[in-house]
Amino acid sequence: QVQLVESGGGVVQAGDSLRLSCSTSERTFSAHAMAWFRQAPGKEREFVAAVRWSRVGSRTGDSVKGRFTISKDKNKNAIYLQMNSLKPEDTAVYYCAAATIGPWNSPLTDFNYNFWGQGTQVTVSL
Repeated sequence: QVQLVESGGGVVQAGDSLRLSCSTSERTFSAHAMAWFRQAPGKEREFVAAVRWSRVGSRTGDSVKGRFTISKDKNKNAIYLQMNSLKPEDTAVYYCAAATIGPWNSPLTDFNYNFWGQGTQVTVSL
């Protein structure tokens, strides 16, 4: 039912910025939380950032804190990831995810993110 579509990835130089978008066209969309994850080749999936959908609250991973910012637009059924001061180590496929099940007040990193987008590639060169 829920289909998430990411966009905004690309190839940039270190120090540049990118803004990723994730949206769903589901008219009745609702979720406990929305999040961004990333996975680089040969590395485990890494939590990047998450935001509570209908409540105040967000969290960013330590590796991106101070550089990345997650935001939401409930009217557009969308979340965004503003990525500044990009580094080569940020190179990864970035995935959008939604959590619609489980305890509503779970920590943002503990939700079962049960819907996932297809991912968008971010490549940061020196």
